[in-house]
Amino acid sequence: MPDVFDPRLYAAGVPHERYRVLRERYPVAWQEEPEVQGWPAGPGFWAVTRHADVVRVLRDHTAYSSWLGATQIRDPDPADLPFLRRTMLNQDPPEHGRLRRLVSRAFTPARVDAFAGRARERARTLLAAARDGAEDGAADLVRTVTDEYALLNLTDLLGVPAADRGLLLEWTVRVIGYQDPEDAPAPLLGPDGKPLNPRSPALLGEMFGYARELAAYKRAHPADDVMTALAQGGLDPAELEMFFFLLTVAGNDTVRSAAPGGLLALARDPDAYRTLADGTAPVDRAVEELLRVHPPVLSFRRTAARDTELAGTRIRAGDKVVVFHASANHDERVFTDPHRLDLGRAPNPHVSFGDGPHVCLGAHFARLQLRALYEEWRTAMPAPELTAEPRRLVSNFINGVTRLPLRVSGPRR
Repeated sequence: MPDVFDPRLYAAGVPHERYRVLRERYPVAWQEEPEVQGWPAGPGFWAVTRHADVVRVLRDHTAYSSWLGATQIRDPDPADLPFLRRTMLNQDPPEHGRLRRLVSRAFTPARVDAFAGRARERARTLLAAARDGAEDGAADLVRTVTDEYALLNLTDLLGVPAADRGLLLEWTVRVIGYQDPEDAPAPLLGPDGKPLNPRSPALLGEMFGYARELAAYKRAHPADDVMTALAQGGLDPAELEMFFFLLTVAGNDTVRSAAPGGLLALARDPDAYRTLADGTAPVDRAVEELLRVHPPVLSFRRTAARDTELAGTRIRAGDKVVVFHASANHDERVFTDPHRLDLGRAPNPHVSFGDGPHVCLGAHFARLQLRALYEEWRTAMPAPELTAEPRRLVSNFINGVTRLPLRVSGPRR
């Protein structure tokens, strides 16, 4: 049975051949969960790899719960579970719907669309700085462009003061990159000598304290931003803290992962890039296709709420069920020639932003940012070309690129 759990696999690339074997032979496959890099072993889980089954799991919260065991593959410490259940991500309807409606009032399309011009100008400025400051015509686009681009756009929308923005990136790296010994600092250990979950209350106190201070400031000095809307939106203090955590980490890392992933896909397929550069492929469709081939999130966990059956496999109540977005996005049953980068692909029912009640709240904001970045690239930059091998994040959760050396000077096309 192909292993798709070990986070070290993903440092070499998304294991598409393993996914293909699972889709063909074992669409709901039992996966062992051994100890990896000091993180303790778990009981194992069912890996769901076909598109139809992934969508079914994501839509059916009555059978596949986010609340029972939260949404990460590894089981949380039982003492942390009540805390983790405060966030919308780890709730089921109807409680999930109440919180989603509250935050949706803050995260309105009109408020997001108002940032379109600012995002485009930021993309233009960062790309020009990368080009002008490059040595030998090459630059690491993660360090010079995409990390800053995602972070600054998010903090503008939230209303985080400029002096505090570095804190958000630090917290994001700590939470997202915890499986990667190079990307994250050494994990803090608990009294039992085991690594502490970076999502545990013990390690989020600093972020929560900041969220309370920022909310108090916004109540006294309201502005047209998401944190002002949340501070005035009727959330209790614990709910507001968890929303700040969710928006800071998920809101930042969605684009922080998707943007370099899309540029890497274009660098590896010059013919496809030419269809974007010459306008043959509409930008909106190109954004969707780049999201399909490089989803920001690799997997999400649910827990079976009752005995059930999926693709002919019996699943017991309490079993972990993990959907693999990157596999679903390459399912031959849904996508013709799925490993071909077709920037004009339509329809394109990828699940990169999930499906069902938990579909990504920030998807509109992410698409807006990605469109601006790709349009500014094709206007001012050469065809993307790798100048060295990229580095991928060690993670079975986030589809991260931590270094992306590209040529940034030369002919535009």
